[in-house]
Amino acid sequence: MKKKIIILSSLATSLLLSGCWDVNEAQRMYYVDGLGIDYKDGQYVIYMQLINFTNVAKFEYPNPQKTVQAEVGHSKGKTMEEALYKLFQSVDQKVFWGHMTFIIFSEEAMKNKNALSVIDTVLRYRETRYQIWTYCTQDSIKDILLLTPILNTSLISSKLSTPLDTVDKEIFVEPVNFRNLVIGLNEPNHEIGIPYVTISKNWETAEQQGKETALTGVGVLSKSGFKGFIKNDAARGMQWMHNRTHRGQITFKIEGDETDYLTATLEKIKVDIEPLVKNDQVTFDVHVKINAILNGFKTNISEDEIRKKIIKEVKKEIRTTYKEALAKDIDIYRLSEQLYRKNVKVWKKIEKDGKIPLTPSSIRKLEIDVNQVNPGRKTFTGTFNE
Repeated sequence: MKKKIIILSSLATSLLLSGCWDVNEAQRMYYVDGLGIDYKDGQYVIYMQLINFTNVAKFEYPNPQKTVQAEVGHSKGKTMEEALYKLFQSVDQKVFWGHMTFIIFSEEAMKNKNALSVIDTVLRYRETRYQIWTYCTQDSIKDILLLTPILNTSLISSKLSTPLDTVDKEIFVEPVNFRNLVIGLNEPNHEIGIPYVTISKNWETAEQQGKETALTGVGVLSKSGFKGFIKNDAARGMQWMHNRTHRGQITFKIEGDETDYLTATLEKIKVDIEPLVKNDQVTFDVHVKINAILNGFKTNISEDEIRKKIIKEVKKEIRTTYKEALAKDIDIYRLSEQLYRKNVKVWKKIEKDGKIPLTPSSIRKLEIDVNQVNPGRKTFTGTFNE
């Protein structure tokens, strides 16, 4: 009898348990990987990229071309939230934002503080994270979101979703996530360079020309709005002015031959920026240390010649980027922050909206040290004698 009472009590108690009735099944949800934000005619235009997770396990092998990796939906609204709710009207399952990896802004969306309100909205949602990568573009956002990676691998391995996978290669634009962005805008100089995305047509298959994304510069955002783009060769100096660059390349012409060039791989970059104050006038001494590797030769050349050429080209790229940024009132090397960190008393005297006045001569001294030149072998002579 006692045993029957225990069994009946257990059954009655189990009926009170909620179980997993309110859990959403994984196969009954749509997963957002990327979000695109445009702004046209006074309205936000939202592009939502939903990915197909059936391809995730097939990363190492080409997926069938007929497999749809993603679908991109779009809608308009006076606010970002209104546009999203209009888009949700055509969605037939729950949308999950916890796997969202990146967001792309058009040039118009970067202007007039539109990007700042969007970022604030995304961060306030409980499912999103601070690890979302941020980009800007002047190309079609829809076309970018519809691109698939090389060899049609999974979208979660694309450059936009996993930019850190390529930092050991030549990449002169530093990836920026929401955490970096918030810190950059809240601390002097209250500006942040967001990687600029373009569509590259450097790849192709036997059937058609392929397309892939490329990071070729930055769009600079500040608390007061958008300041402009610095792209292509004009942006190359950025990679030599922070310690987070894993590897970069420099190409220089050899003296005496107009058609002979060498390319050096530069790594182990160490940057020291020292502010100098004189009568409330601030200048900066910049000291950059790098190592160089040469993997190819067209002619015999001495180590001293290589050092001189590398130093000359690195200085040129740093100065070019600095000049391009000053023309747009951009403190591209965050010199204001350097003064803030090392001499906040002077910074308080001369700053305006977090920035200090900068001129072409603000970088008083630019010193480049090539600590080591590795020829890739034991000699600086070519493999074949002339």
